[in-house]
Amino acid sequence: MSYEFSEPVIGERVKNIMKKKINYTKGEIGEIEIVKDFLPSPSELARRESNVRVTINLRRSSVDFFKNVARKNSVQYQRVIRSLLDTYAISFTNTKSRTRV
Repeated sequence: MSYEFSEPVIGERVKNIMKKKINYTKGEIGEIEIVKDFLPSPSELARRESNVRVTINLRRSSVDFFKNVARKNSVQYQRVIRSLLDTYAISFTNTKSRTRV
């Protein structure tokens, strides 16, 4: 039994793509913008912030919402709540430092 295919094997298609050459021209590139390095250092990435354990009563509907979000993103729901609170606190702190309430 023999099989014939009208399309080339995947490897052959890749080889054809890889054969295309890029022709670079001499001349100016154009205006260059230098971007400030905004990435944190490795030590900052590894830094653990201290957490404080708290007990809080929330509405069932709120907890269900956070659990659904967490399930869709494969994380713990407590992490979602913590992230929300951290983002709010940072946002409020930054806003307060710019304008007086």
